[in-house]
Amino acid sequence: MDSASLTLIIFILTYTGIIFTRLPWINIDRPSAAFFGAIALIVSGCLTLPEAVAAVDFNTIALLLGMMIIISTLQLDGFFSLLAAKTIAWSGTQRRLLTIIVLVTAIASAFLVNDAVVLIFTPVILSICRSSGRNPLPYLIGEILACNVGSVMTMTGNPQNMLIGINSGMDYHDFMLRLLPVTLLSLPVVILAIRLLYRSEFRKKEYIRFSDTGFQYHFSSMKWSVPVFFLTIIMFFFSPAHGLSLPVIALAGGSLILIVGRIKPSRIIRQVDWVLLLFFASLFIVVHAVEKEGLLGSLAGSALLQENTKGLIKLHAVSLVLSQIVSNVPFTVIMLPVMKASGSEVLWLALASASTLAGNATIIGAMANLIVIESAEKEGVKIRFMEFLKPGLIVTIVSLMLSVAVLALEFHP
Repeated sequence: MDSASLTLIIFILTYTGIIFTRLPWINIDRPSAAFFGAIALIVSGCLTLPEAVAAVDFNTIALLLGMMIIISTLQLDGFFSLLAAKTIAWSGTQRRLLTIIVLVTAIASAFLVNDAVVLIFTPVILSICRSSGRNPLPYLIGEILACNVGSVMTMTGNPQNMLIGINSGMDYHDFMLRLLPVTLLSLPVVILAIRLLYRSEFRKKEYIRFSDTGFQYHFSSMKWSVPVFFLTIIMFFFSPAHGLSLPVIALAGGSLILIVGRIKPSRIIRQVDWVLLLFFASLFIVVHAVEKEGLLGSLAGSALLQENTKGLIKLHAVSLVLSQIVSNVPFTVIMLPVMKASGSEVLWLALASASTLAGNATIIGAMANLIVIESAEKEGVKIRFMEFLKPGLIVTIVSLMLSVAVLALEFHP
């Protein structure tokens, strides 16, 4: 069997494992499927070990690692819990509660990586709903939708945007300015969709009661870690002027926060999601092998990558479908070599916006969705597939339309 055919078979098997994480008689999940595929390519001779190592995008890995260290420290300090508890406690009524959850979750997700935000915000939302006798479903679904919408606007909002930001070569502030309107226009859609579908919850204004006594805060550490975090974000905006890349800034922030914080560094390092980093490295290797054999070449010149409104619509539509099948991160990794060949800024931004917004369509569209659902289920609250699908599809379709319109106007006024 020739190398191209063998590479294609391994690629298909790898992504089958990524899609179907519960196959009979096989102990598999997405990271293990990607790792097996990467090793299989090396063992079979489709790639040499040096080629596999060279295929890993260490800039993206470094950016992820730096941000993970910073976020892990803030989590252990209780910063997320404090942010959620203090802001949501201002709600007063259930209508304002929904609005605050949506806005705070979106803003936090833009700069703190959405997966980490929902992991901490979900227990706070459940606590508020329990103490006030509210139905938690509209607020949890609103949180999920808002975290994905909010994370669209920056390179550090989610893993796929980090991939796109590093590989596109765009500046942090340019990326944000281009996609900020998509987030700002989509957030009211989230609020309206939830209030429309859960009219009984918001029909009458009722007072919300909440106490944050169940959450622990380490202020002695927070007074050092929080300034480091804000300094890191500020440096992202000024990175071109100082000649520092985003990965270097993130690693510098991560190393500094380990030193000046009051949480034991070993606890922080254990908190880092090393499995996600392995997943990314493995995907880079698998996709590089396919690219090496020229199996992605036909996509580069296809109508999918045209710099016009029709091309934007097609890219958004493909992102919507494939993000539900393989999830948005594996889909984005597949698209990286294709997007590099196109060299188009508007298409890079379209991929970032579309792959992230597409995650709102179903409960399996993005990792943040699953984190909220699993956290809520541990507390006895179940978000069913169809329960999420109604608001998810409304918000996804409208926000994707807004994304196409914004990008079309920005680049083709």
